[in-house]
Amino acid sequence: MESESESAGMSGRGSRSGGAAAADEEHAVLAEDRSWVGDLWAACFCSLSLIVLLHLVDLAAGTVELGRTLLWAVLAVLLFAVLYPPRVTAGHHWFCVRGLLGERRVSTDLLTQVARRGGVAQRIVLKDVRGRRVEVDPVTLAANPLLWLELERGARKARERGLLRDGSGVLRSLSDRIESDAARGVFEASGLT
Repeated sequence: MESESESAGMSGRGSRSGGAAAADEEHAVLAEDRSWVGDLWAACFCSLSLIVLLHLVDLAAGTVELGRTLLWAVLAVLLFAVLYPPRVTAGHHWFCVRGLLGERRVSTDLLTQVARRGGVAQRIVLKDVRGRRVEVDPVTLAANPLLWLELERGARKARERGLLRDGSGVLRSLSDRIESDAARGVFEASGLT
């Protein structure tokens, strides 16, 4: 009797750890923007360069003082905030964009809309059934095929479920662009262009 209860307890723990493993797998990052670290370093470099340059001008003019130093520091921080690149990651049926002010995440298998927002900086807008919304630069998707693959996989599932009715044209044009960029990269690497 005691061994039966022990084995039942063991199997319960095994199923809980199996459930935890499945949850970890569900939240695991499968793809991320490969250029994010470089972009972050570039933002840091520009901000630091600004503060150093402004201090050198102050030194040359003989106008170094605490008030001006604080002003230059504030300007450098503002420049960093403007240049800070959003961190784009994707996993099993989710897509996430993290910025300085927080994180936005959508379930790609529950997408209801994929739209292109025009303007100076074009964005792809993803909306899911829960009302959550994410905007991502199409250049980021084109430069990171694994991100695109996770987005496309989730969108296909949403389309099969009948949820994604608006945005097939946007996805198709984005897919064509990514495929042509990949083909061009293969031709350039092989020396055929």
